[in-house]
Order: sequence, then C-alpha cells, then structure tokens
Amino acid sequence: MALRVAVVGSGPAGFYAAGQLLAHDPPCEVDLFDRLPTPWGLVRLGVAPDHPKIKSVSRAFEKIAQRPGFRFFGNVEVGRDLAHEELAELYDAVIYAFGAQADRRMGIPGEDLPGSWAATEFVAWYNGHPDFQEIPFDLSSGRVVVVGNGNVAVDVARMLALTTEEISPTDTTDTAIAAILGSGITEIVVLGRRGPVQAAFTTPELQELRELAGADLVVDPADLELDPVSAAVLEGDTALARRNVEVLREVIAAPTTGKEKRVVLRFCVSPVAIVGAERVEAVEVVRNDLVADENGQIRAVPTEEREVIPCGIVLRSVGYRGTAMPGVPFDEGSATIRNAAGRVLDDTGAPVPGVYCTGWIKRGPSGVIGTNKKDAAETVELLLADAEAGLFPRRQEGDVAAVLAAKGVAAVSYAGWEAIDAVECARGEEQGRPRVKLGRWEELLAVSRV
Repeated sequence: MALRVAVVGSGPAGFYAAGQLLAHDPPCEVDLFDRLPTPWGLVRLGVAPDHPKIKSVSRAFEKIAQRPGFRFFGNVEVGRDLAHEELAELYDAVIYAFGAQADRRMGIPGEDLPGSWAATEFVAWYNGHPDFQEIPFDLSSGRVVVVGNGNVAVDVARMLALTTEEISPTDTTDTAIAAILGSGITEIVVLGRRGPVQAAFTTPELQELRELAGADLVVDPADLELDPVSAAVLEGDTALARRNVEVLREVIAAPTTGKEKRVVLRFCVSPVAIVGAERVEAVEVVRNDLVADENGQIRAVPTEEREVIPCGIVLRSVGYRGTAMPGVPFDEGSATIRNAAGRVLDDTGAPVPGVYCTGWIKRGPSGVIGTNKKDAAETVELLLADAEAGLFPRRQEGDVAAVLAAKGVAAVSYAGWEAIDAVECARGEEQGRPRVKLGRWEELLAVSRV
C-alpha cells in the first residue's frame, strides 16, 4: 500500500516536498492543501510582478502536479476546515509547509495609525491576493517611507516608482496599476537601522533601483563614510556587502538627472514613532551608531540625534513571523514549528510520529525560493526513513475528499485551478501581459467550479 502524505501549503516548500515524495520509488500519494483557491504561494502572490523570470519556477510545480498520485485541495484551511488531528488520522504523515504569514511589529507609538501598513499587505494587494483587495491604500501624498533594508523593502520602493511603460506589461492588478500611476508620490524614502555594509538587499535588486526610468536613486555621501566596525567587516569575506557598497559609491558619484521621482536610501536610522493626529503625518527617527558586541555581532545603538520625516504613508518591512497551527507544537521565540531538521518535536523534545515541517515554518523566513528545495529534501528523507522503520501510527480508512464534502467544504481541485489559470492567461494575452489576475474570492471560486 502506497504511503499517503498530506502537505499543508502549496508554495515552493510544499511543492518541492510533494515532488520529492512523488519521485520516490515506490511513489507516494500526495494531497496538497492550501487555504487559497490558487497554488504557488509567494511565487504568485509575493514575487514582484516585474520579476517574471523568478515566477517561471511555477513551470516546475506544474510538472509535479501532473504526476500520478498528486491531488490539490484549494480553498481548504487546515485548522478551520480540517483539524490537525483529522489529517493525522487520515494520512501516514503530514508535512506543514505554510510559510511565515504574519509580519513582525516594530512596537512603536503610532504603528496602528491609518496609513501605516505592513509591506506584506501592500505586496499582497498589488499581487492580487483575494484577502487584500479592499484595502484603501492612499497614495496621494508626496512622500512614502518604507521601513526595512531587505529585498521586500526594495521591491516595494521600486514598484511605487515604476512608469507606465514599466508596470503595464506586468501582472500587477489593474487597481494597483491605476493607483500607482495616478499617485501623488514624488519621493520614496527607505530606512535601514544599520549601515550599507549590513544591508540585507541583494546587488541585483539595488541595481534595479539605479535603472528606473522615472526615478533617481539618491544616497547621502555621509552614509558611505564607514565606521571602523563596518570598515573592518567589509575587509572580511563579504562579497555581497563589498559589491553593494561599490554600487552605492557609484550612485553617489553619478549626477541625478531630474526624474519625476526620487528613491532615497537612508542608513543607520530607526523609527521611534509614527506621528499623526488621525492618520500618518510623519515618522520620527533616531540616528544609530554601530557597535560590535562581545560576540562580534554588529548592533545599532540609538543616539540622541532625532529627526522627523513628513510623509503620508508608512510601509513596514521588518520581517515575517510564522503562526501556530492548532494541535502542532510551536516555538514562540523563533516563530516556527518546533522541530529538528524537519521532524516535529513535542514539549519533551521527542519526535511526534508522522508529523514534519519544511520551508519558512521550519527554519524561519530566510533564503531564496531555491533554498526550499534542499530544505524539503532533508525533511522528506527523514520522513521516508521513519516510514521504513515502521514509526508511523496506522492510518484510518477514509478519503479526505469525502470528509470535506460531508462538512460542506467546497474544495478547489487542480482542474479548478487550471480553469482559473486559463482565464487569467487569456485575459493577459489580450493586453500583452502574462496574466490578468482574478483578485476576488467570488470570482476565483466561480471560475474554479469545473
């Protein structure tokens, strides 16, 4: 009898895990669950729309989905429509691969003022996530402040600066295209709490800011006068940091060209308050010094120097957090499922038979899409070893499809997703775009009923 495995989460981590299981000899049966009617996770709803090459990894996922033994159950939320305990009974093993879905908070006054948003919400909005299409992003003000120094922050800044020619050929939602092109934004300020040597963005992302057709990239020369700690780090084995600093120095050396917008990169500043009476009016920041602690880790230490930056909207990009799944051990400190190399551990540190995790919910929000492939292979290898050792409880008879039907849950099959995909791609072809997304729950579910 084939091993039957449930994978919860249909982003890269989930698909890579499914691919490993389906490629095993003998192949497993894999049911892939997602609370959305659409698969691919952040490949569909997180990758910047002007990065179509990164999105092309979905072709590999399509091939996985065509393998015998694969089923997709979209529009099924595990923890609501199905309990963990039900999955554990129906399957030999369960792999949780649902990522880190919550944003980290800054914990400063004014963070919840209207006009203060998590960057994850903004990204989901312009990418067509059905939970975020009704958010009233007001882009009428002249200045936006983006808090964070990673690739998501840079993506958000770049998206806000795109011209008609740059954004129109993408699969950005029509609503977001209209809002961005019709905005009153003239300046996007990106705040990093540490210096350029410690910036988390990659050099290609930084280069893209230099190549924007409608925005100048601006860096204060004083920010490239490195403190002794950062200068010492730069002399070490930090190729990415060296290249980033080289590019930033090139930016300083090149004259601005008077484009309509400016993207301003600020370093060694941290927000201490978001200011406003009824909505965001400004961000108060503190200047930081960089110091090395006893372990050599560089910390940002606030000084007495403060500044107020007027703005109308704040987008917070200070990281992601995993959320707990009811019935599954969770580590609040790391915001991950408690595990050892993918084996889920109970409160005593012992493995929970038949329960595993992979991706961001396993290791935290780090790495690129491809990182999940190796990560999934590690988890699946342990799962198969445990199966070979006879460590799984005997599963109960029954099919999850019948369980869902009895509960009145209208699961979306892979054929239903293919119907959504066909409609979106056909709409896109008419406009010379990769796709025009269906962004409302009712639209997605209506088209999926094939």
